[in-house]
Amino acid sequence: RNLYRKAADGSDEEIALTSMATTPTIGSLSKDGKWLAYHDGDPATATGFDIWVVSMEGAKQPEVFLRTQAADTNPQFSPDGHWLAYLSNESGRPEIYVQPFPVPGQKIPISIDGGTDPQWSPDGSEIFYRQGPKMMAVPVSMTRGFVAGKPQLLFEKRIGNTSVSPDGQRFLAILPTVEQPLTQINVVTRWAEELH
Repeated sequence: RNLYRKAADGSDEEIALTSMATTPTIGSLSKDGKWLAYHDGDPATATGFDIWVVSMEGAKQPEVFLRTQAADTNPQFSPDGHWLAYLSNESGRPEIYVQPFPVPGQKIPISIDGGTDPQWSPDGSEIFYRQGPKMMAVPVSMTRGFVAGKPQLLFEKRIGNTSVSPDGQRFLAILPTVEQPLTQINVVTRWAEELH
């Protein structure tokens, strides 16, 4: 039920990063490796899911980054580590927002008409998100504060999880299998007898 850290080559012991009664879900690791962002909570409570961060240095005590009356999930660090994109249903539907990091401030809306699965381009100049089968891109500028442009459609295709290539020009995506129509049903009777 918790998050752990361990060397990829297995050369050291695992280190517990959280000790929660619920099940935290990893969002992202900052590019400099200093912070891990995740969401955790209980949808049955007043605040639902909250966004937490834990330092990968020092005491490693988790801290609440964002707690609202909405379900706030899927935190994603910007490449420079100064902004956090996330998903919230505070408007009544899932939308993408950005807040400054490490101290939350003014939330900046990114998506229009719904959005899920936020991802930053490797150079931080765009935020990608999904809107049903549509993959959307929003140009952003961080030279004077944070300014988000209008969402633009990149392509439309039903896909599973995606990740952006290091050059920001391609997506690696899981494509759903083509479902074949059901033509036969096999019924196995007395199967329990086969276990003896």
